[in-house]
Amino acid sequence: MEYLVSLYEKVREVIDYPLFYLGKNPINLSLILFVIISITLLFLLASFIKRLLQNRILARYNVDIGVRQSVSTIIRYVIIVIGLTIIIQATGIDLSFLAIIAGALGIGIGFGLQNITNNFVSGLVILFERPIKVGDRIEVITESDEKISGDVIDISSRATTIITNDNISIIVPNSNLISSTVINWSHNDRKVRFNFKVPVHYKENPETVKKLLVEVALENDGVLKSPPPDVLFDDFGDSELVFILRVWTSKYIQKPGVLRSQLYYAVYKKFNDNNIEIPFPQRDLHLKSGFEKIGKSQDKLKK
Repeated sequence: MEYLVSLYEKVREVIDYPLFYLGKNPINLSLILFVIISITLLFLLASFIKRLLQNRILARYNVDIGVRQSVSTIIRYVIIVIGLTIIIQATGIDLSFLAIIAGALGIGIGFGLQNITNNFVSGLVILFERPIKVGDRIEVITESDEKISGDVIDISSRATTIITNDNISIIVPNSNLISSTVINWSHNDRKVRFNFKVPVHYKENPETVKKLLVEVALENDGVLKSPPPDVLFDDFGDSELVFILRVWTSKYIQKPGVLRSQLYYAVYKKFNDNNIEIPFPQRDLHLKSGFEKIGKSQDKLKK
């Protein structure tokens, strides 16, 4: 028993031995272990509460997934900030000294970690203002005019994850979503309208073409019946009459190319069944004046 007491006192003496001083506060091994364990447990607790709110409590009330993630993420940040403050106060460290260190680190953050800070603040703006949310279909236009299209699957403090139709995850820094042009196809409603160009021959009756195009749209299960599809007579082209088939969909927001393909297949079949001609470019060449000059030149050579 005395051996165990002696061992405990030696261990206690080792972990309580001051390694260095932070201001007037001695920093020893026990304090370091306390901080490491406390911060680890704090982050685990914050993550657990976030998942609990997002997947259990808020989901039970059928709250939109984007709202669930925004609220749970903000609460996680609040828990971490409050927890860190309590941990620091529990250690007895002089907070005024830490304020001086934080000021010095702030200068370094301003120069060396500017992008990280910018992305973090942009992430908070996205979570509070919610111009985009998880589940939205967005299209980001970068500074180089490159388009990134996909579904938002995660919004973190540094970046937003977008998954494309090819199942490729693209990590976009939050600052890009704030500074660049973003097209949100489902910001207010999971319902969008697509316009598809359909040319026909000049000899065809526009009213018949309109009737057939509306039939094609209504026969597709991906096209909404309300609002109903409609057809615009768009232009008199060089060799065709141009119509625009306009349809509403909530099923093919992520796959507009699939809907376009389905409708074009159906339009081709419907036109063939009803003898509607799809035009091809035609050009008339008038060479009469050219042939007359060539003929006169040959007559002069013969003489």
